[in-house]
Formats: sequence, structure tokens, C-alpha cells
Amino acid sequence: MAATRDKRLEGEGERSRDLSQLAHLWQFCRPYRLQIAGALLALAVAACTVLGLGFGLRKLVDDGFASGNAALLDKAVLVLFGVILLLAIASYARFSLVSWIGERVVADLRRAVYERMIGLSPAYYEVARTGEVMSRLTTDTTLLQTVVGTSVSIALRNVLLLAGGAVLLVVTSPRLTGIVFLLVPAVVLPILVYGRRVRRLSRASQDRVADLSAHAEESLGAIRTVQAFGQEPRDVGRFAALVEDAFTTAVERIRARAMLTALVILLAFGAVSAVLWVGGHDVLAGRISPGELSAFVFYAIVVAGAVGALSEVIGDLQRAAGATERLLELLRSEPDIRAPDRPQALPSPTAGRVSFEGVLFRYPARPDQPALDGFDLEVAPGERIAIVGPSGAGKTTVLQLLLRFYDPQAGRILFDGLDLRQLEPAALRAQIGLVPQEPVIFSANAWENIRFGRPDASDAEVLEAAEAAQARDFLEALPKGLDSFLGQRGVRLSGGQRQRVAIARAVLRNPTLLLLDEATSALDSESERAVQRALEKLMESRTTLVIAHRLATVQKADRIVVLDQGRIVASGSHDALIRDGGLYARLAALQFDLDGKVLRAANAEGDALTMAAGKGF
Repeated sequence: MAATRDKRLEGEGERSRDLSQLAHLWQFCRPYRLQIAGALLALAVAACTVLGLGFGLRKLVDDGFASGNAALLDKAVLVLFGVILLLAIASYARFSLVSWIGERVVADLRRAVYERMIGLSPAYYEVARTGEVMSRLTTDTTLLQTVVGTSVSIALRNVLLLAGGAVLLVVTSPRLTGIVFLLVPAVVLPILVYGRRVRRLSRASQDRVADLSAHAEESLGAIRTVQAFGQEPRDVGRFAALVEDAFTTAVERIRARAMLTALVILLAFGAVSAVLWVGGHDVLAGRISPGELSAFVFYAIVVAGAVGALSEVIGDLQRAAGATERLLELLRSEPDIRAPDRPQALPSPTAGRVSFEGVLFRYPARPDQPALDGFDLEVAPGERIAIVGPSGAGKTTVLQLLLRFYDPQAGRILFDGLDLRQLEPAALRAQIGLVPQEPVIFSANAWENIRFGRPDASDAEVLEAAEAAQARDFLEALPKGLDSFLGQRGVRLSGGQRQRVAIARAVLRNPTLLLLDEATSALDSESERAVQRALEKLMESRTTLVIAHRLATVQKADRIVVLDQGRIVASGSHDALIRDGGLYARLAALQFDLDGKVLRAANAEGDALTMAAGKGF
């Protein structure tokens, strides 16, 4: 399943070109039926007035010019102006309504897609590329905006012009109509064939510009690393090569487009000249009037223009069909984690009892490697549990399962005696406070970042949380205090400061269950002591699970659980685990100046444990 999903997200090459996919957009257009009806009416009026210009032109030539009657000429010009005025009003109404519909439908579509994406579990993003999802949310919706707001209208308008113009051509001169229908394929087919080349080069040019953007984004996002390793010249060289590729492709596209323009002028005006030559002889022979010839040429130009426009629009519609399919694919994606039809209610107040019973879990991206295997753990309300072990032992997995980012493949997890699968995920997570190893700081000010833990908190409560996390002083020292913008990903703060903002967020949440994943790993010794005091107060009377590499952080835990390869290999107090030797003692020996007896006991565990310890906690 994961492989299938990943294949579906591979990109442009798999897009459908089935125009029936566009019919699915009706679910987003349906609420705006009144505006659509108005746009269709304006479109029909505009098309009819364009065709009416040919009739007006005929009257102007035959009744005005040919007869030499000035009054008739004035009347014909007045009627022609009225038709033009009606065309202008109808075109304004059509353009404004259709553009509004396009913007509104795409806005609704973007909101629907984002709402679905934000609700999908982390398992989805293990096998789906985030960049591909973002491309769908931005590039594909922009393409649909163009199609719904422009191309569909152009297609319908030109279908009407093509049908009406063809009928009027036959009515005006069946003989010349036959000639036109012989010339149209000769004009349109070469344009279509060469137009495909222009479209291919346009897409290639866009791809080269996208390569530029991606490279610049990656390099500027890692500017400190680039400069630290002195790679500026090499990076500039790579960017320059990409610039030259983009330039070369753009020049090729420009030349192809210029050639297409010349081809259109040559073939289109050549065809018009041919029609004028034949029609001119018909006028001289008295088979048609000058006004009829003028009207016929006008209709011929309208029909040819409609065919050319439709050929261009079909390509846009095909690309839009692929974009629609890709967006609907996202909308059909179902979250792996969802609330049951009848979720059980958590007790009030919650106690914070946690139980893992025979849990087996594998990440979707690593289905053959269990992250937890036969994992059993009972945590009493208010108990403070420290989880330690080598990297990859499954420590963070425990926290992610508690947050129900994933469901285990076997076994079950209980919160206050209730299976997590029977709970509303939002209700469960409302009882949990998380301080992750890599704190997330949003592009906002400090108020918003801390209030993310509880949006309805007052300013006083936010300040109190910042104080408890030892963050208030440095936040108030910023140029605008807590109103200061913290930068993209908190770039204006140090690592330790970002961690303390994340801790303040958890303090404000006031959770029943507190999850600390390396909460003090980014702090210096002085800050760590200050934050540790804040955490000690925060952990009072609430269930806490702590993951830490520093043993000094976990010594005060009620119980230490040692994980290795997804299994609990030891459990107890710090002193008891040291006395027992084993993996914990070996890891502790690497951080503390223990006596030789403990060190020798730990060494006796063998080379395998030494390798595990080398990975750290």
C-alpha cells in the first residue's frame, strides 16, 4: 500500500488527460449556480453580438457605402455601435463573473485539500513527499484557477462562435464555405503540430526555473552550513550552470514561439487572401454583394480564430484534467488515524494512567523492522518514568504511539483504562503536553507561539507560562518584547531559547500526561538547571514520560525503563540499575566517573553492548 501511494505521488508523468475528470469539479461549482447561470447568459450574449457584427458589417457596406445614402449609413453605423456596446457590457459581465467563480472555486478547493492534508496522520507523510503535496496544493490549484476562471469560458465562447459562424458562412455563401472548410485544416494542422513543440518547450522552461528555485531555496535555507564549509564559490557555480540551462531553454522556447507567430500570420492571412480573391471574382460576377463578401470574410476569421483558440484550450483542459485527478486523489485520501463512530468519553478529571499491552509496531516506511516488539509498560497516575536506551531503541516511538500518531499492528495502548482506538484523537491529545527534541517555532511572535498550547489563554497566563519555563526574561528583552517576530523557524532565538518557548507552550497546556523528548538537550548547563526546576514543578502530580540522553536528567525519576531494539531489557531505580550492571550501567559509565567495580561489571557485558552504548541514549 505504501509503495502504491508513493508511486501515485511520483509526479507529472502519470497525469490523466481524460477531460471527464473535470466533471468532478462540479461539486465545488454547485454552490455558485446563480453566478454560473449569469456567466453563461453573458457568454451567450457576447457570442451572439460578435456574430451580429458580421450582419451589421454587411448592412454597413451594402446599404451605406454601396447605395450612397448618408442617412442609411448613419443608421447602420448607429446600429453597429449599439451592437458593440452590448458586446462590451456582456464581455465585462462574462469576464468578471467567470473570474470570480474561478477564484472562489479554487479558494474552496485549496481549503478542502489543506483541511484533508492537515488531518492525515504522520504515517501518510512517511511515504508521500511533502514537496509533491505542496505542489498539488499550489501549482495544480493555480492551473485549475486559470482553467475555471478563463479556459472553460473561452472554450464555451469559441464553441458557440464556431457553430454560429459555420452556419452563417453557409447561409452567406455555400460556395465560399466549401473553400474555407478546405483551407481551415491546411491552416490549423501545421499550427497545432508546431504548437505542441512550443508547449513542450514552455513546460521545459518552467521546469528549469523550478530547478533554480529549488536550488536557491535549499542553499539559502542552509546558508550557515554553506558558509561554514566555504562552499560559496562551488554553490554559485552550480547555480550559474542552472541559470545557463534555464536561459538556453528559454531562448529555444522564444525562437519556437516566434516561428509559430510567423507561421500563424503566413497561413492565416494567406487563407484570407485566397478567400478574398475567389470572393472578389464572385462580387465582380454579381453572385454575391460586397457586403456579403465582407460579412463572409468576417465570419471566416471568426471561425478560424475559434478553431485555433479551441486547439489551445484543449491542451489547457487536458492539463487541468490531470491536476483535478491529482487533487481529488488527495481529497480521497483517508487518514489512518480516525475517531470511532461512537467514541468513548474520557473520565473527568483524567488521572493519567498509561498501559502498553503486548504492543508490536512497525513504521510504514520500515515494515520489516519492528520499532517496538512485545512492549509492555504500566505507568501509574502521577508516576514519573524515564525511558533510556541506544538510538533506534524505540524511545520516541513510545511517545508517538501515546499521541496516537500511529496505531500498533498488535497489542493495545490504554489511557485511563480506555483503548486509544476508542477515543476521539483530539480529546486524547488535549490531555497531553509534548516538548519535542527539536522544538517547532512558528513564523509569528512569542505570544502566538506560546499560546499555541492553549489558544484561549489570557496574556497573564502566557506570561506565567513563560516565567515558569525561564523564558520571560529573554523574550521581554527582544526589541518588541513578546510582540517580536521570532523569524522563520525561530531563527532569531538560540537553540536553548527555542526549547524554553516549547516548554512554555507545554506549561500553558497544563496537561494530565506530560511527554518530554530530550526537553533540555539544547540547553547550556545554567539554563538546564533553571529549566529543570521549572520542569520539576510542572511534573508534580502529573504522569510524566521523559526521554533523555543525560542520565542526570533521569536520576530523579520514580522508575527508569531501559529499551533496546524495541524491548524493555531492564527497569528500576538508577541505583538498582547501576548495581545490576548491564546496558544501563554501561551507558552510565560513559557519563559518570564510576568506580572500577561498576565499570568492570559493565564491560563484562561484551562487545555487543559496547557497540549499543556507543550510539548513546
